[in-house]
Amino acid sequence: MEIAKKGDWVQIHQIVLKPEERAEHLPADTKEVPLELWVKGFAQHDAKIGEEIEIKTVTGRTVVGELFAINPRYVHDFGNYVPELTKVDMQLKDELFGGEN
Repeated sequence: MEIAKKGDWVQIHQIVLKPEERAEHLPADTKEVPLELWVKGFAQHDAKIGEEIEIKTVTGRTVVGELFAINPRYVHDFGNYVPELTKVDMQLKDELFGGEN
């Protein structure tokens, strides 16, 4: 099992609100799931994956949660491919930089 050492860059997970604690005015599918918090920061003590750990974020905030990952990677995603956007992109480039004028 992986162990985070004090000072390691880690990611924690925390349940902020259980489904029964969520606001009544939320859509039904939202109310059925917990409100979760995922935060990255520096481990303030050693801990194993799944254990509770205190971290300090880059903004200096102290947060406690379940250790989820050590040296988590950054993943950026803009969703699924939309063919129409490529068509619009090509049309715009043609009008702005190509074409007859």
